[in-house]
Order: sequence, then C-alpha cells, then structure tokens
Amino acid sequence: MKISDVLRTKGTDVVTVTPEATVGELLALLAEHRIGAVVVSAGEGSVDGIVSERDVVRRIHSDGVAVLDGPVSAIMTSEVHTCGEHDDISDLESQMTERRIRHVPVVREGQLVAIVSIGDIVKHRIRDLAAERDQLEAYITQ
Repeated sequence: MKISDVLRTKGTDVVTVTPEATVGELLALLAEHRIGAVVVSAGEGSVDGIVSERDVVRRIHSDGVAVLDGPVSAIMTSEVHTCGEHDDISDLESQMTERRIRHVPVVREGQLVAIVSIGDIVKHRIRDLAAERDQLEAYITQ
C-alpha cells in the first residue's frame, strides 16, 4: 500500500501557517480546523517547518505564556521529515514510530501536496483489515 491510497480516502487539504503568525493565531487555527499540527510555509507550497499542539504546550511550560505572542517560527520544528505519494505505508509507519512523530507532510517535487497523521494511517490500516476479514468470512461461508 502506498501513501496515495491513504490520500484517496483522506483527501489532500492542508492547513498551513506562516512563520510570522503568532502562536496564539496558530492555536486558533488548530482549534478551528480541529487538528493537531500544521505545516509552516512562507508560501508557494514550501515546507519551512511543522508545529503541533505538543510544541506549544512544551514551550509554554518552559518559557511561560508570553510564547503565545511570539512567532510560530520560534517554536516550530524546522527539520521536517516528509514523504512522497508513492512511498510505502509500512515504511512511513516505521519512521513515524522510530522518530516519535505524528504528522508527516507529503511532497511532490519539493512542493507540499498533503499531510498524513498517524491517525490517518491507522484508520486506513483498520479499513484494510476489515475488508480482508470480510473477504475471508465470505470465502469460508461459501
């Protein structure tokens, strides 16, 4: 199975934030879209970083609530691990587990095209297992 299989079901909508946006604005965006992370992009489909709810919580804990008025660029992860649409799902699962990351931007020719979360991968895997189970049950009952 490929990442493109997940994207066919999930879609390719991506929420981004600029590096200059405040952390408070980031939180509003996360809440509005009910998501846990966004890609930081200066524009034109670039992937300049990624920032999650965890990043915000950790920085508030270490630096205080003043972080909320600062720029997203101050708390984002700038070394972003990405994948391609034709990458294997099991390879991505392994990388996400090893690196302890929950969100991975999908790029094509260096440009952002989608984002997948560990939840998207698990949902896809469960759907595949259910389909396989149904096929086996149908085979057995014939």
